[in-house]
Amino acid sequence: MLEKQEGAVCFDCFFSFIHPINFPLMKQIVYFFLLSLLLVSCGGRSGYFKIDGRLLHINQGELYVYSPDGAIEGLDTIKIEGGRFTYEIPSQYNGTLIIVFPNFSTHAIFSEPGGSVEIKADASHLKEMEVKGTDDNELMTQFRQQVATASPPEQEKYAIQFVKDHPESPVSVFLTEKYLVAANGGSYKQAAELIALMLKEQPKNGSLNRLAMQITALQQGNKGKKMPKFTAKDVNGNMLTNANLLGKESYILTWSSWNEDSKDALNTLNTLYQKGYVKAISICLDPSYKEVKKYLTDNNITIPTICDGEMLESKLVKTLGLTSIPDNYKIVNGQITDRRVTSNTLRQRLIKLDL
Repeated sequence: MLEKQEGAVCFDCFFSFIHPINFPLMKQIVYFFLLSLLLVSCGGRSGYFKIDGRLLHINQGELYVYSPDGAIEGLDTIKIEGGRFTYEIPSQYNGTLIIVFPNFSTHAIFSEPGGSVEIKADASHLKEMEVKGTDDNELMTQFRQQVATASPPEQEKYAIQFVKDHPESPVSVFLTEKYLVAANGGSYKQAAELIALMLKEQPKNGSLNRLAMQITALQQGNKGKKMPKFTAKDVNGNMLTNANLLGKESYILTWSSWNEDSKDALNTLNTLYQKGYVKAISICLDPSYKEVKKYLTDNNITIPTICDGEMLESKLVKTLGLTSIPDNYKIVNGQITDRRVTSNTLRQRLIKLDL
């Protein structure tokens, strides 16, 4: 007979202690309870999603995190201590979290109830960031590493193939929005075909259904519609409204200091604005308006700029129907005449006016 180790749990002794009669039902309940504890200890807490991170070349600092689909509200801050961080949120459904790193690069993490992931990254090579722990995040890691050195046309090609290979994955929804909808000169027809493919596998995915409605609106265009009314203060405390964009050719655009395409559009539009060719308002989706003010000063950006610190969760951005970084539309006499005007189009407009 095997001897009982000191400190070991004898379930039969436990049951005989609580009741002199063998009680099979109670034993099953307790075994089930203990098994549940074991399963939880192997992953995330039930009803929560957890991220553990380990970063090289960042000892102390902060990360920002927000969700484009409501997995969390507003903007959260994650503290880095000794090159490590932990972040946990209540999670009742699958969602998308966007982490903004100190260099303002952004990376998507896919949350799920009871799930947990581990992030390993070198701050100098964030494009190769590795995320392990759930199927979707490991798929995203594979894609991230695949496109790390690819050109934009190649990245779009890889994104399309990924969606075709994994129409059931929420990662496909994210990639379609990023590479085919939000990108300059978005491939709306191709996006619509991929969305139809995904809807067969994910008919109840709220983010996917919203993207389907968005792409329908973009395909139909906003031409001829009135610009929505709004009121907001710029970073200097001045009140701005849609009346500031009445009269001559006008633009309103979103940008951020971590998105090069959006800064390119901002700088080109700023030249048109300073020459008096157009009216314009910009909306910066950075988290800190103080840093935005410094950026505007350092780069001689004089376009009136709004920054409410809520990033893509900004109520103003939602009111205006601006859905990504960069995004913009052109207004003439209060009517929207074009949507997502590219930096190249703005430069051609500048050259033509300067001649």
